[in-house]
Amino acid sequence: MGQQLEMIRTVDSSLNFLQNLNIDRPGLPGASLPWLNALRQNSKDLFIDIGLPTQKMEGWKYTSLKPLEDAGFRPANDDDGLVSIEQVPPLLPELDEVPRLVFVNGRLQSSFLTQKGLPDGVYLDHLSNILNEMPGWAEKHLGKVADANGLPLVQLNTAMMDTGYVLRVGSGLVVEKPIEIIFIGGVTDNSIAYFPRNLIVLEDGAKATVVEHHTCIGSAGSYLSNMVTEITLGASSNLSHYKVQAESKDAIHLGSVQALVASDAKYDSFTLSIGGRLSRNEILVQLNGSGAYAGVSGGYLMRGNEHCDNTTTIEHLVPDTSSREVFKGVLDDQSRAVFQGRIVVHKDAQRTDGHQLCKTLLLSSGAEMDAKPELEIFADDVKCSHGATTGQIDESALFYLRSRGIPEAHARNLLVQSFLAEALEEIPQEDMKKAMSNKILHWLPASCYLSEEWRET
Repeated sequence: MGQQLEMIRTVDSSLNFLQNLNIDRPGLPGASLPWLNALRQNSKDLFIDIGLPTQKMEGWKYTSLKPLEDAGFRPANDDDGLVSIEQVPPLLPELDEVPRLVFVNGRLQSSFLTQKGLPDGVYLDHLSNILNEMPGWAEKHLGKVADANGLPLVQLNTAMMDTGYVLRVGSGLVVEKPIEIIFIGGVTDNSIAYFPRNLIVLEDGAKATVVEHHTCIGSAGSYLSNMVTEITLGASSNLSHYKVQAESKDAIHLGSVQALVASDAKYDSFTLSIGGRLSRNEILVQLNGSGAYAGVSGGYLMRGNEHCDNTTTIEHLVPDTSSREVFKGVLDDQSRAVFQGRIVVHKDAQRTDGHQLCKTLLLSSGAEMDAKPELEIFADDVKCSHGATTGQIDESALFYLRSRGIPEAHARNLLVQSFLAEALEEIPQEDMKKAMSNKILHWLPASCYLSEEWRET
């Protein structure tokens, strides 16, 4: 009886949440496409049946979505995207004229759009334009990678998707410059919600780098970003996918990435989370071709009452595939972080090589870390490892630095930076490694910045 009441309460809260968001509102991209309307309706029905995830679900044991139930978000509209922005905060300012899309409150700002440097055969555009101009191609890919079974937030996004970008790289093409996608949220006085749906398709032998920057300008208020990214990598293709989540302190960021990696293809991913009241990065990678590789790594730096959840699943479906995960984080004040990592080796996936590691540094006695690394192995010829550790700053190392005349604040800064260095080493591109390092440096308290004399030392 108690379980039935809990299910009723969960569905009721989801219905209230949906009523505020007006899931049947007109003007959603692709409203004239019957197949898309059917997909939306099916996803809506499934979401209502399941309801918002609760902590009674194993995958949400350590993360509560209670803030969503009474938040009173309204769906973003076109007027929200008309907010005047004089300049955008690029993650790679030293790289001029990179291909770039900029979204403000979930709406594309065409004045900042640039597609310079993209070779013929590469398409980078807004989701709505692709649905209008290439509906057949969109039908072939949209909703085909994202496995929404048991993932109600993916169902919600599918029903509500109102924005997003599409990248298609033709067979054998190489995009030399990184493609930067900037999402600026909360540039309004109202609590809004937007639902980006992104498609990345690299055909056989293609290569590209995508950099996502989720940020805010000024004292942004409360807003919700529920984003789903579907990635399809053809044989021998190569995608480097970087993401910085630096949302407003009152923002909720719920992101899901689902990737399908073919034979001899490579998917490299790095996610840095340094903001948001509540953030969750959920990554599912399926290696379904011999020689496929997935590198899924990241860093997280939380303070105040911020909560960050990194949940990953890497499925080795066939023989001779490999994966590597390294997540490292720093928690201060009353912040909390979650790492749930699963490596699944299917029955016939012999000669799998999988490695997983999560380490967290606690700067405060009030900070909390929940780590749950998992291995599910159904084959006998494999090489897999996993581990998780949580601890405080090494006092002996701190004493060593201070005994050499380094001020305590600077010494702590050095130890934090060196701790995170292992995760940054997973980034193969030096410009991206530098950009991530700069973000980490600016997260640290001003009193902990290294002076020029110490930088030179």
